[in-house]
Amino acid sequence: MLRRLGFAVALVAVLALLHGLPWWLLVWAPGWPTATTTVVTAVTVLAVLGFPLAMVLGHGPAQRDAAAVAGDTWLGIVWQLFAWAVPGAAALGIAVAAGADAVTAARVVAVVVLVGVTGLCCWGLVEAMRTPRVRRLDVPLARLGPRLDGLRLVLIADTHYGPIDRTGWSRRLADLVNTLDADVLAHAGDIADGTVRRRRDQAAPLADMRAALARVYVTGNHEYFSDAPGWVEHLAASGWTVLHNRHTVVRRGGDALVLAGVDDATASRSGIQGHGADLAAALAGIPDNAPVVLLSHQPKTVPAAVAAGVDLQLSGHTHGGQIWPFHLLVRADQKTLHGLTLPDERTWLYTTRGSGFWGPPFRVFAPSEVTVLTLRRRPRDSENLPLDSRADPGTST
Repeated sequence: MLRRLGFAVALVAVLALLHGLPWWLLVWAPGWPTATTTVVTAVTVLAVLGFPLAMVLGHGPAQRDAAAVAGDTWLGIVWQLFAWAVPGAAALGIAVAAGADAVTAARVVAVVVLVGVTGLCCWGLVEAMRTPRVRRLDVPLARLGPRLDGLRLVLIADTHYGPIDRTGWSRRLADLVNTLDADVLAHAGDIADGTVRRRRDQAAPLADMRAALARVYVTGNHEYFSDAPGWVEHLAASGWTVLHNRHTVVRRGGDALVLAGVDDATASRSGIQGHGADLAAALAGIPDNAPVVLLSHQPKTVPAAVAAGVDLQLSGHTHGGQIWPFHLLVRADQKTLHGLTLPDERTWLYTTRGSGFWGPPFRVFAPSEVTVLTLRRRPRDSENLPLDSRADPGTST
């Protein structure tokens, strides 16, 4: 009872802060005419009351997509209003302290913040809905055999097929992937928000994505909010190799590369029998001295990969923060936001920003991506660190 009460109090406080600061900066402080203030205040109150209702209807047992879209979109907008209201309030305080007229300064700040947030939301919507850019980089693996030098591993993640029907986007993503001549295609989890039955049409183009040697997939945390066993079965039926705490081996000539995968870190708490990350099981029986590429949805699991001697971990989950400045919270949780890092002298970690988006249909300062990782056989030293790739203008749209 006390826990529920505490949650309710925290929820009310968060809603009040998210809506209250923008309302004060944009409505109350500027001293707009009474009619304007009254109307906008009434709309704000309705938003405060309607937002949690929309989220419950959209993401709760009812799973009403229209409500989810409304709630998610408003979450993105109010987050940006709040994020920019903070520096706006600071700027207003400085201006008034410097002797500026309070009402005039408040109106100037309000207009600047409102215009800026409107522009960011429009741009963020375009970024979220566009076909991802292609990012290219080389990754040196000391144990990679010479016949596997130059292997092209294409990484996607966080497609999040959901309440907004993105079947067309999914088809464009598949078409893009098929231009990249993948030897290995990897999906690092969070396929969809919803069951296979609800998102089947959006996910259908996954079956048409091509790779010369293997297509591999691991579950993300969002599969465990809906239908993880269904998605595992669906991907397997679509020709993907599901790395459910297991591995597969690809070869060229006498050289081998291990592709291993583990369930998401949240799987053990899902209540789904047989699901839960088990790296030891995933690596059991791998060929001696073969390099290991591990798919693990969340980058914060990399210490286990380091301890196991994995050569490269591929992760998603972070979305690069998706909507600035949410990246600050994501970095605090995951430690790694995006890109290629070297947590250990042997183990690389690549974290993709993801190909889709979750919830609010915006990407602000966190563009989506499809990554082409070219595996190279060379020692890791300070002169051979890989360079971040540039977007490929020939394959991004």
